[in-house]
Amino acid sequence: MKIVAVTACPTGIAHTYMAADALVKAAPKFNVQIKVETQGAMGVENPLSLHDIAQADKVLIVSDIEIEQAARFEGMNKVTISIEEVLLNVDKVFINHCRN
Repeated sequence: MKIVAVTACPTGIAHTYMAADALVKAAPKFNVQIKVETQGAMGVENPLSLHDIAQADKVLIVSDIEIEQAARFEGMNKVTISIEEVLLNVDKVFINHCRN
């Protein structure tokens, strides 16, 4: 399964990047290829390309705020979850939301 994700938090500092890191580290355990875009204090980093998005089976929006350019995910299999959910139990996120 291929997943693209966007992480963002209100202050855009620690939790944005902690969630991205947790997703990237956990993905191989669930046979998931993942690319994570962060929208933090430094702006958009590791931006998702149109190709990345087109190839994705699922989109994870991991955020407690509005993300930039949300319209690019219209019509896709998209799940929005809180940053806290990922930080508390990333494995549960994959089990609940990232199955074929």
